[in-house]
Amino acid sequence: MSWSLSNTAALAGGRRGAVVLGGDYQGLGIVRSLGRRGIPVVVVDEERSIAKHSRYATRATRLGAIGDPVRTPELLLQAADDLGIRDWVLFPTLDETVALISRHRDALQQRYTLVTPAWETVRWAWDKRQTYRLARDLGIPYPTTWEPQDVDGLAEVDWARPVVIKPAIKEHFIYETKAKAWRADSPDELHRLFQRAASIVGPEEVLVQELIPGDGQHLLGYCALVRDGTPVGTMVTRRWRQHPPEFGRASTYVETIEDPTVESQSELLLSALEYTGLVELEYKVDPADGSYKLLDFNARTWGYHTLGVRAGVDFSALQYRLAVGDDVEPCRARPGVCWVRLLTDTPTALVELYRRRLSVRRYLGSLLAADTEAVFALDDPLPALVECLLIPYLVRSRGF
Repeated sequence: MSWSLSNTAALAGGRRGAVVLGGDYQGLGIVRSLGRRGIPVVVVDEERSIAKHSRYATRATRLGAIGDPVRTPELLLQAADDLGIRDWVLFPTLDETVALISRHRDALQQRYTLVTPAWETVRWAWDKRQTYRLARDLGIPYPTTWEPQDVDGLAEVDWARPVVIKPAIKEHFIYETKAKAWRADSPDELHRLFQRAASIVGPEEVLVQELIPGDGQHLLGYCALVRDGTPVGTMVTRRWRQHPPEFGRASTYVETIEDPTVESQSELLLSALEYTGLVELEYKVDPADGSYKLLDFNARTWGYHTLGVRAGVDFSALQYRLAVGDDVEPCRARPGVCWVRLLTDTPTALVELYRRRLSVRRYLGSLLAADTEAVFALDDPLPALVECLLIPYLVRSRGF
Protein backbone atom coordinates (compact mmCIF):
# COMPACT_ATOMS: atom_id res chain seq x y z
CA MET A 1 0.00 0.00 0.00
CA SER A 2 1.36 3.39 -0.98
CA TRP A 3 1.16 6.37 1.33
CA SER A 4 2.45 9.04 -1.05
CA LEU A 5 0.68 12.37 -0.97
CA SER A 6 0.07 12.84 -4.68
CA ASN A 7 -3.33 12.66 -6.36
CA THR A 8 -5.33 12.56 -3.14
CA ALA A 9 -7.92 14.99 -4.45
CA ALA A 10 -8.22 12.97 -7.65
CA LEU A 11 -8.85 9.80 -5.65
CA ALA A 12 -11.68 11.57 -3.87
CA GLY A 13 -13.63 11.71 -7.10
CA GLY A 14 -14.73 15.26 -6.40
CA ARG A 15 -16.20 14.35 -2.99
CA ARG A 16 -15.19 16.40 0.01
CA GLY A 17 -13.03 14.25 2.27
CA ALA A 18 -11.74 14.38 5.83
CA VAL A 19 -8.38 14.81 7.52
CA VAL A 20 -8.05 12.98 10.83
CA LEU A 21 -5.43 14.51 13.09
CA GLY A 22 -4.28 11.59 15.22
CA GLY A 23 -4.04 7.91 14.32
CA ASP A 24 -4.73 6.11 17.61
CA TYR A 25 -7.91 4.07 18.14
CA GLN A 26 -10.00 7.26 18.45
CA GLY A 27 -8.82 8.33 15.01
CA LEU A 28 -9.34 4.81 13.67
CA GLY A 29 -13.00 5.03 14.65
CA ILE A 30 -13.40 8.23 12.62
CA VAL A 31 -11.58 6.72 9.63
CA ARG A 32 -13.84 3.66 9.61
CA SER A 33 -17.05 5.63 10.11
CA LEU A 34 -16.34 7.90 7.15
CA GLY A 35 -14.49 5.40 4.96
CA ARG A 36 -17.34 2.90 5.08
CA ARG A 37 -19.52 5.63 3.57
CA GLY A 38 -17.12 6.18 0.71
CA ILE A 39 -15.69 9.41 2.11
CA PRO A 40 -11.94 9.76 1.43
CA VAL A 41 -9.87 10.09 4.60
CA VAL A 42 -6.29 11.24 5.19
CA VAL A 43 -4.64 10.29 8.50
CA VAL A 44 -2.09 12.74 9.90
CA ASP A 45 -0.01 11.75 12.94
CA GLU A 46 3.38 12.28 14.53
CA GLU A 47 3.93 8.78 15.95
CA ARG A 48 3.51 5.13 15.17
CA SER A 49 -0.20 4.50 15.11
CA ILE A 50 -2.81 2.15 13.76
CA ALA A 51 -5.37 4.20 11.81
CA LYS A 52 -3.16 4.50 8.73
CA HIS A 53 -3.27 0.72 8.37
CA SER A 54 -7.04 0.71 7.97
CA ARG A 55 -8.39 -0.30 4.57
CA TYR A 56 -10.58 2.82 4.82
CA ALA A 57 -7.66 5.27 5.02
CA THR A 58 -7.05 6.87 1.62
CA ARG A 59 -3.68 8.35 2.54
CA ALA A 60 -1.50 8.85 5.63
CA THR A 61 1.38 11.14 6.45
CA ARG A 62 3.62 11.90 9.41
CA LEU A 63 3.61 15.43 10.76
CA GLY A 64 6.33 16.19 13.29
CA ALA A 65 5.49 17.97 16.56
CA ILE A 66 1.74 17.67 16.01
CA GLY A 67 0.98 19.74 19.10
CA ASP A 68 3.50 22.50 18.43
CA PRO A 69 1.47 25.75 18.60
CA VAL A 70 3.70 27.52 16.09
CA ARG A 71 4.70 24.88 13.57
CA THR A 72 1.59 22.72 13.39
CA PRO A 73 -0.76 25.31 11.80
CA GLU A 74 1.86 26.05 9.17
CA LEU A 75 2.44 22.34 8.53
CA LEU A 76 -1.29 21.66 8.24
CA LEU A 77 -1.66 24.42 5.67
CA GLN A 78 1.34 23.05 3.78
CA ALA A 79 -0.12 19.53 3.95
CA ALA A 80 -3.34 20.78 2.35
CA ASP A 81 -1.29 22.21 -0.52
CA ASP A 82 0.76 19.02 -0.88
CA LEU A 83 -2.37 16.85 -0.82
CA GLY A 84 -4.19 19.08 -3.28
CA ILE A 85 -7.25 19.38 -1.07
CA ARG A 86 -9.49 22.25 -0.06
CA ASP A 87 -12.34 22.53 2.45
CA TRP A 88 -11.90 18.97 3.68
CA VAL A 89 -13.24 18.43 7.20
CA LEU A 90 -10.50 18.51 9.87
CA PHE A 91 -11.06 16.13 12.81
CA PRO A 92 -8.73 16.54 15.83
CA THR A 93 -8.57 13.75 18.43
CA LEU A 94 -6.46 15.27 21.24
CA ASP A 95 -7.04 18.15 23.63
CA GLU A 96 -3.89 19.92 22.50
CA THR A 97 -4.84 19.78 18.82
CA VAL A 98 -8.34 21.00 19.66
CA ALA A 99 -6.81 23.98 21.48
CA LEU A 100 -4.36 24.59 18.64
CA ILE A 101 -7.05 24.58 15.95
CA SER A 102 -9.39 26.77 18.00
CA ARG A 103 -6.63 29.37 18.43
CA HIS A 104 -5.74 29.36 14.72
CA ARG A 105 -9.22 29.20 13.22
CA ASP A 106 -8.78 32.20 10.94
CA ALA A 107 -5.76 30.71 9.19
CA LEU A 108 -6.87 27.07 9.10
CA GLN A 109 -10.39 27.66 7.87
CA GLN A 110 -8.92 29.13 4.68
CA ARG A 111 -8.05 25.55 3.66
CA TYR A 112 -10.17 23.30 5.91
CA THR A 113 -13.73 22.97 7.12
CA LEU A 114 -13.44 23.08 10.91
CA VAL A 115 -15.58 21.22 13.44
CA THR A 116 -13.69 22.60 16.44
CA PRO A 117 -15.35 25.32 18.56
CA ALA A 118 -13.76 28.75 18.82
CA TRP A 119 -11.24 29.39 21.59
CA GLU A 120 -13.82 31.45 23.50
CA THR A 121 -15.65 28.15 24.03
CA VAL A 122 -12.74 25.70 24.16
CA ARG A 123 -11.04 27.58 26.99
CA TRP A 124 -13.79 26.44 29.38
CA ALA A 125 -12.78 22.84 28.71
CA TRP A 126 -9.02 23.35 28.34
CA ASP A 127 -8.45 24.67 31.87
CA LYS A 128 -10.21 22.90 34.76
CA ARG A 129 -10.14 26.11 36.79
CA GLN A 130 -12.42 27.62 34.15
CA THR A 131 -14.52 24.44 33.99
CA TYR A 132 -15.25 24.49 37.70
CA ARG A 133 -15.96 28.24 37.73
CA LEU A 134 -18.50 27.73 34.98
CA ALA A 135 -20.06 24.83 36.93
CA ARG A 136 -20.24 26.98 40.06
CA ASP A 137 -21.96 29.82 38.21
CA LEU A 138 -24.51 27.41 36.73
CA GLY A 139 -25.16 25.55 39.98
CA ILE A 140 -23.73 22.27 38.68
CA PRO A 141 -22.06 20.23 41.46
CA TYR A 142 -18.33 19.55 41.25
CA PRO A 143 -15.78 18.24 43.76
CA THR A 144 -14.53 20.68 46.38
CA THR A 145 -11.37 22.09 44.82
CA TRP A 146 -8.49 24.17 46.18
CA GLU A 147 -5.97 26.24 44.19
CA PRO A 148 -3.08 26.46 46.69
CA GLN A 149 -0.63 28.47 44.50
CA ASP A 150 2.20 27.41 46.82
CA VAL A 151 2.99 25.08 49.73
CA ASP A 152 1.65 27.55 52.27
CA GLY A 153 -1.74 27.42 50.54
CA LEU A 154 -2.06 23.72 51.40
CA ALA A 155 -3.04 24.74 54.94
CA GLU A 156 -6.52 25.55 53.57
CA VAL A 157 -7.15 21.94 52.47
CA ASP A 158 -9.91 20.19 54.43
CA TRP A 159 -8.97 16.62 55.36
CA ALA A 160 -12.50 15.27 55.70
CA ARG A 161 -11.54 12.89 52.86
CA PRO A 162 -8.35 11.87 51.08
CA VAL A 163 -7.51 14.30 48.28
CA VAL A 164 -6.45 14.23 44.67
CA ILE A 165 -3.60 16.24 43.15
CA LYS A 166 -4.29 17.04 39.50
CA PRO A 167 -3.27 19.63 36.92
CA ALA A 168 -5.57 22.40 35.75
CA ILE A 169 -4.28 21.80 32.20
CA LYS A 170 -3.53 18.13 31.89
CA GLU A 171 -1.38 17.63 28.79
CA HIS A 172 2.14 18.31 30.10
CA PHE A 173 1.42 16.53 33.37
CA ILE A 174 0.14 13.36 31.69
CA TYR A 175 3.00 13.18 29.20
CA GLU A 176 5.55 13.61 31.98
CA THR A 177 4.02 11.33 34.62
CA LYS A 178 1.85 8.92 32.55
CA ALA A 179 -0.81 9.62 35.20
CA LYS A 180 -4.01 11.67 35.25
CA ALA A 181 -3.89 12.44 38.98
CA TRP A 182 -2.31 11.36 42.27
CA ARG A 183 -3.94 10.41 45.56
CA ALA A 184 -2.75 11.80 48.90
CA ASP A 185 -3.82 10.21 52.19
CA SER A 186 -1.91 12.47 54.57
CA PRO A 187 -0.66 16.08 54.80
CA ASP A 188 2.93 14.92 54.36
CA GLU A 189 2.06 13.03 51.21
CA LEU A 190 0.11 16.03 49.91
CA HIS A 191 3.12 18.33 50.44
CA ARG A 192 5.44 15.92 48.65
CA LEU A 193 3.13 15.34 45.70
CA PHE A 194 2.23 19.03 45.40
CA GLN A 195 5.90 19.97 45.11
CA ARG A 196 6.47 17.26 42.54
CA ALA A 197 3.48 18.39 40.46
CA ALA A 198 4.53 22.04 40.77
CA SER A 199 7.95 21.17 39.36
CA ILE A 200 6.22 19.83 36.23
CA VAL A 201 3.43 22.31 35.49
CA GLY A 202 4.09 25.22 37.88
CA PRO A 203 2.41 25.72 41.27
CA GLU A 204 -0.36 27.93 39.91
CA GLU A 205 -1.67 25.05 37.76
CA VAL A 206 -1.83 22.45 40.53
CA LEU A 207 -5.28 21.69 41.91
CA VAL A 208 -6.13 19.82 45.09
CA GLN A 209 -9.53 18.18 45.06
CA GLU A 210 -11.62 16.04 47.38
CA LEU A 211 -11.51 12.36 46.48
CA ILE A 212 -14.96 11.01 45.66
CA PRO A 213 -15.03 7.30 46.61
CA GLY A 214 -16.47 4.59 44.43
CA ASP A 215 -15.50 2.44 41.46
CA GLY A 216 -16.39 2.68 37.78
CA GLN A 217 -20.11 2.22 38.26
CA HIS A 218 -20.12 5.72 39.82
CA LEU A 219 -18.48 7.24 36.70
CA LEU A 220 -20.99 8.53 34.16
CA GLY A 221 -20.53 10.28 30.86
CA TYR A 222 -22.61 12.56 28.67
CA CYS A 223 -21.53 12.34 25.04
CA ALA A 224 -23.06 14.52 22.38
CA LEU A 225 -22.85 16.30 19.08
CA VAL A 226 -24.29 19.75 19.72
CA ARG A 227 -25.37 22.63 17.47
CA ASP A 228 -25.80 26.09 19.02
CA GLY A 229 -26.35 24.58 22.46
CA THR A 230 -28.94 22.03 21.31
CA PRO A 231 -28.00 18.33 21.19
CA VAL A 232 -28.21 16.61 17.82
CA GLY A 233 -26.95 13.18 18.87
CA THR A 234 -26.66 12.05 22.51
CA MET A 235 -25.35 9.10 24.49
CA VAL A 236 -25.18 8.59 28.27
CA THR A 237 -22.72 6.01 29.58
CA ARG A 238 -21.42 4.22 32.63
CA ARG A 239 -17.67 3.56 32.78
CA TRP A 240 -17.48 0.11 34.35
CA ARG A 241 -13.70 -0.20 34.01
CA GLN A 242 -10.88 2.21 33.23
CA HIS A 243 -7.10 2.22 32.89
CA PRO A 244 -5.48 2.79 35.36
CA PRO A 245 -8.27 1.58 37.70
CA GLU A 246 -8.31 4.52 40.19
CA PHE A 247 -7.65 7.59 38.03
CA GLY A 248 -8.31 6.37 34.53
CA ARG A 249 -6.69 8.04 31.57
CA ALA A 250 -8.99 6.02 29.34
CA SER A 251 -12.09 3.87 29.53
CA THR A 252 -11.73 0.13 28.93
CA TYR A 253 -15.33 -1.10 29.39
CA VAL A 254 -18.36 1.17 28.89
CA GLU A 255 -22.12 0.66 28.71
CA THR A 256 -24.86 2.97 27.45
CA ILE A 257 -27.52 3.86 30.03
CA GLU A 258 -30.41 6.24 30.64
CA ASP A 259 -29.91 8.97 33.25
CA PRO A 260 -32.00 12.15 33.21
CA THR A 261 -29.80 13.95 35.78
CA VAL A 262 -26.69 13.59 33.63
CA GLU A 263 -28.63 14.90 30.65
CA SER A 264 -30.18 17.88 32.41
CA GLN A 265 -26.93 19.07 33.99
CA SER A 266 -25.02 18.65 30.75
CA GLU A 267 -27.59 20.40 28.60
CA LEU A 268 -27.65 23.32 31.03
CA LEU A 269 -23.89 23.79 30.58
CA LEU A 270 -23.92 23.38 26.80
CA SER A 271 -26.87 25.74 26.40
CA ALA A 272 -25.12 28.41 28.49
CA LEU A 273 -22.11 28.25 26.15
CA GLU A 274 -24.24 27.95 22.99
CA TYR A 275 -21.85 25.10 22.30
CA THR A 276 -21.33 23.64 18.84
CA GLY A 277 -19.30 20.48 18.28
CA LEU A 278 -18.51 17.16 19.91
CA VAL A 279 -18.36 17.00 23.70
CA GLU A 280 -17.88 14.50 26.51
CA LEU A 281 -18.73 15.55 30.06
CA GLU A 282 -17.59 13.23 32.85
CA TYR A 283 -19.34 12.95 36.22
CA LYS A 284 -18.92 10.92 39.38
CA VAL A 285 -21.83 10.17 41.68
CA ASP A 286 -20.90 11.10 45.25
CA PRO A 287 -22.21 8.35 47.55
CA ALA A 288 -22.27 10.81 50.45
CA ASP A 289 -25.18 12.80 49.05
CA GLY A 290 -26.05 11.28 45.66
CA SER A 291 -24.99 14.39 43.73
CA TYR A 292 -23.53 14.14 40.24
CA LYS A 293 -20.21 16.00 40.36
CA LEU A 294 -18.61 17.26 37.18
CA LEU A 295 -15.02 16.06 36.75
CA ASP A 296 -14.03 16.74 33.14
CA PHE A 297 -15.15 18.67 30.08
CA ASN A 298 -13.68 17.30 26.83
CA ALA A 299 -14.30 19.39 23.72
CA ARG A 300 -13.39 16.60 21.30
CA THR A 301 -13.99 13.01 20.34
CA TRP A 302 -13.46 10.52 23.16
CA GLY A 303 -11.91 7.06 23.27
CA TYR A 304 -15.13 5.03 23.22
CA HIS A 305 -17.01 7.12 20.65
CA THR A 306 -17.42 4.03 18.44
CA LEU A 307 -19.85 2.68 21.06
CA GLY A 308 -22.27 5.15 19.54
CA VAL A 309 -22.15 3.40 16.16
CA ARG A 310 -23.54 0.19 17.66
CA ALA A 311 -25.99 2.08 19.89
CA GLY A 312 -27.47 4.09 17.03
CA VAL A 313 -25.52 7.36 17.08
CA ASP A 314 -22.54 7.47 14.70
CA PHE A 315 -20.96 10.68 16.00
CA SER A 316 -18.25 10.94 13.32
CA ALA A 317 -20.70 10.57 10.45
CA LEU A 318 -23.12 13.02 12.07
CA GLN A 319 -20.37 15.58 12.55
CA TYR A 320 -19.21 15.23 8.96
CA ARG A 321 -22.77 15.69 7.69
CA LEU A 322 -23.25 18.81 9.80
CA ALA A 323 -19.92 20.20 8.62
CA VAL A 324 -20.80 19.84 4.93
CA GLY A 325 -24.28 21.30 5.40
CA ASP A 326 -26.48 18.19 5.30
CA ASP A 327 -29.72 17.99 7.27
CA VAL A 328 -29.41 15.80 10.37
CA GLU A 329 -32.27 14.39 12.41
CA PRO A 330 -31.75 14.30 16.22
CA CYS A 331 -31.00 10.85 17.61
CA ARG A 332 -30.06 9.24 20.92
CA ALA A 333 -28.27 6.06 21.86
CA ARG A 334 -30.26 3.10 23.10
CA PRO A 335 -29.27 1.78 26.54
CA GLY A 336 -27.63 -1.55 27.34
CA VAL A 337 -24.97 -1.54 24.58
CA CYS A 338 -21.41 -2.38 25.70
CA TRP A 339 -17.96 -1.46 24.35
CA VAL A 340 -14.59 -2.93 25.34
CA ARG A 341 -10.97 -2.23 24.47
CA LEU A 342 -9.38 -5.60 25.14
CA LEU A 343 -5.79 -4.42 24.91
CA THR A 344 -6.16 -2.28 28.04
CA ASP A 345 -9.19 -3.92 29.64
CA THR A 346 -7.41 -7.25 30.08
CA PRO A 347 -4.60 -5.93 32.34
CA THR A 348 -7.11 -3.68 34.12
CA ALA A 349 -9.37 -6.65 34.85
CA LEU A 350 -6.44 -8.76 36.04
CA VAL A 351 -5.57 -6.06 38.60
CA GLU A 352 -9.18 -5.88 39.77
CA LEU A 353 -9.40 -9.67 39.99
CA TYR A 354 -6.22 -9.77 42.07
CA ARG A 355 -7.60 -7.11 44.43
CA ARG A 356 -10.89 -9.06 44.66
CA ARG A 357 -12.85 -6.06 43.43
CA LEU A 358 -14.02 -8.01 40.39
CA SER A 359 -15.18 -11.63 40.25
CA VAL A 360 -14.23 -14.03 37.47
CA ARG A 361 -17.90 -14.65 36.75
CA ARG A 362 -18.69 -10.95 36.44
CA TYR A 363 -15.66 -10.32 34.24
CA LEU A 364 -16.42 -13.17 31.84
CA GLY A 365 -20.05 -12.10 31.77
CA SER A 366 -19.05 -8.59 30.78
CA LEU A 367 -16.94 -9.89 27.90
CA LEU A 368 -19.82 -12.02 26.64
CA ALA A 369 -22.08 -8.95 26.84
CA ALA A 370 -19.73 -6.73 24.83
CA ASP A 371 -21.31 -5.61 21.57
CA THR A 372 -18.28 -3.97 20.00
CA GLU A 373 -14.49 -3.89 20.40
CA ALA A 374 -12.48 -0.69 20.11
CA VAL A 375 -10.03 -1.81 17.44
CA PHE A 376 -10.86 -5.24 16.03
CA ALA A 377 -13.24 -5.39 13.08
CA LEU A 378 -13.86 -8.33 10.75
CA ASP A 379 -13.94 -6.08 7.69
CA ASP A 380 -10.74 -4.27 8.75
CA PRO A 381 -8.51 -6.62 10.80
CA LEU A 382 -5.05 -5.16 10.12
CA PRO A 383 -5.13 -2.29 12.68
CA ALA A 384 -5.74 -4.77 15.53
CA LEU A 385 -2.76 -6.86 14.46
CA VAL A 386 -0.54 -3.78 14.16
CA GLU A 387 -1.60 -2.56 17.62
CA CYS A 388 -0.52 -5.88 19.16
CA LEU A 389 2.87 -5.49 17.48
CA LEU A 390 3.10 -1.94 18.86
CA ILE A 391 2.61 -2.95 22.52
CA PRO A 392 6.32 -2.48 23.45
CA TYR A 393 6.29 0.96 21.82
CA LEU A 394 3.06 1.94 23.59
CA VAL A 395 4.40 0.82 26.96
CA ARG A 396 7.59 2.83 26.47
CA SER A 397 6.00 6.00 25.08
CA ARG A 398 2.76 6.20 27.07
CA GLY A 399 3.14 3.92 30.04
CA PHE A 400 0.35 1.93 28.30
